[in-house]
Amino acid sequence: MKTLFIDNEIKYIGSQLAPHWIYKNFKIQGDAIVAFCGECEVKLSEMVDIEDVINNEPIYSRYMLSFITEQFNTELVEGVLRQRLLITVIKEALENRGFSVKRDGDDLFVNGKKLSVSIATKSLTSVLIHTGLNIISDGAPISVSGLESDLGIKDIKVFALEVMQKYSAELDDIKLASTKVRGV
Repeated sequence: MKTLFIDNEIKYIGSQLAPHWIYKNFKIQGDAIVAFCGECEVKLSEMVDIEDVINNEPIYSRYMLSFITEQFNTELVEGVLRQRLLITVIKEALENRGFSVKRDGDDLFVNGKKLSVSIATKSLTSVLIHTGLNIISDGAPISVSGLESDLGIKDIKVFALEVMQKYSAELDDIKLASTKVRGV
């Protein structure tokens, strides 16, 4: 899986969770994960999570680290499993820095406050995942934790690169592990 940290700020509005968005914008073809920082504002009209739409819960963060991944030849259930793997990789990266993190499904919490948003969906050609981590906690419509404001993580790019590398390596290792067993 290819990885890229995008140095330019991008406002995540939900429309980026689309087939071939990574390829069209960054010339990365195939399975890939990219990360970028910027404001996050997903209005109900762009929401993929129907439960959030029903509950009238748009998403907003003044400054967020976003991961978008597109993975081909994958069904939605496997995509949700891959989403949970990404969340677990993030959780482990934070725990390795000494933080206590609680995972509830695809949500991460620090000190009882929500740190993340995440969704997996299926397009005609791929599975798409967006996971966002608040960098700063002020301005959010609910009580949240932020990587920088609450955890003191200053070098967001280093953290993002570590997460993407570990996620990519984990998927590669899973594929390799599937090639070393004898069928029964």
